[in-house]
Amino acid sequence: MIVRGPVVAMALLGLLPVLLWPAASGPLAAGWLALVATLVVVDAVAAPRPTSLELHRPPVAQVRLQEETTTTLLVTNRGRRRVRGLLRDAWVPSAGAQEPTRHPLDLPPGERRRVATSLRPTRRGDRPAVGVTVRTHGPLGLAGRQGTVLVPGAVRSLPPFRSRRHLPAKLAQLRQLDGRSAVRTRGQGTEFDSLRDYVEGDDVRSIDWRATARRQHVVVRTWQPERDRRVILVLDTARTSAARVGDEPRLDAAMDAALLLAALASRAGDRVDLVAGDRAVRARVGSGTTAGRSGLLHQLVTAMAPLEPALLEADWPMLAGAVTTLTRRRALVVLLTPLEPAALEEGLLPVLPSLTAHHRVVVASVADPALHDLQRGADDVAGAYAAAAAERTEALRHRTATALAQLGVTVLDEPPEQLPLALADHYLALKAQGLL
Repeated sequence: MIVRGPVVAMALLGLLPVLLWPAASGPLAAGWLALVATLVVVDAVAAPRPTSLELHRPPVAQVRLQEETTTTLLVTNRGRRRVRGLLRDAWVPSAGAQEPTRHPLDLPPGERRRVATSLRPTRRGDRPAVGVTVRTHGPLGLAGRQGTVLVPGAVRSLPPFRSRRHLPAKLAQLRQLDGRSAVRTRGQGTEFDSLRDYVEGDDVRSIDWRATARRQHVVVRTWQPERDRRVILVLDTARTSAARVGDEPRLDAAMDAALLLAALASRAGDRVDLVAGDRAVRARVGSGTTAGRSGLLHQLVTAMAPLEPALLEADWPMLAGAVTTLTRRRALVVLLTPLEPAALEEGLLPVLPSLTAHHRVVVASVADPALHDLQRGADDVAGAYAAAAAERTEALRHRTATALAQLGVTVLDEPPEQLPLALADHYLALKAQGLL
């Protein structure tokens, strides 16, 4: 049972006899309060039951982080009486429910209404609904009934893919790479394109002698960067990816870099696979078919959305085994993992020789710009200690990066805004050199 505002005003009216007739104020005030209490009870009993309403929530559309979507509740009056009151559709705070979340109800028997609530998620992942609270009012407007029921529903907030704005420029570089020269060099990482007439300056090793004999003039072969190469993205979801850099976890920044590289590589005609995990594989996405390539980005963001860092160490032998099961051909393997010395030296370094023996390996790490700020802030004793700690951390990271480089691994350690660009530029450089 609920009590509404007019009851308070009616109870205060009982103070008037106290002021006007102090001698008889006791019986009058008690009688008035008894009358008010009786009216409240009668009104609450006469109010429709909240269970007379049938609530249904259609699926909520996926939305990118910080973008707006709408959730709809279908409210049907299955009772015999008209229902007047309020309905509140409650969500977890990170779902970003926008006001108004309380909606007035005036529903005749047998009719249905749609109640819409705007959502703007502030965190990536599945943001669930908490419950729907229905408050019905009695005919006198003094009291009513209230009940809360869980109507299943969730909004999936996809990674924002902020580096998407750089994709047109990188695609333009890719087109320049594909058509940069009329004569493409022959060597590792190139495949046959077409035949054309010989011009002065062409490499004589590119002459096709059979075609020359048929045409009675010198003909050379042209070559293009190989397509249908393999790019495997390994996303570390272990405890080190939970550290926050700026306003978001390292995992989210790594996802942004992975999405830009995947979009670029798929446009270049390469096959892109994603493996995300820690002690177990949490997500796996592949682009083995043409249909898969066309919807690759949608598959990737959908698979990445529910991923959360696990407070566990990464099982790198297991993740390396997952890479091996994808392909036996030489591929570009990008390990999106923080450059944390203790975690990498104990877990990743022992399995790297088996990866570098068959693949080209890149470690892409999200650097924390706050370390550089700490190194400059040595104005007092506390600042000096903080600067010394930051210097030591940088030295250990540099030592780990050197150890990785000695194993033939390329290390990209950049801030969140720069890592997607650095990874895309490295991919284009490999393409230009015919190393993919």
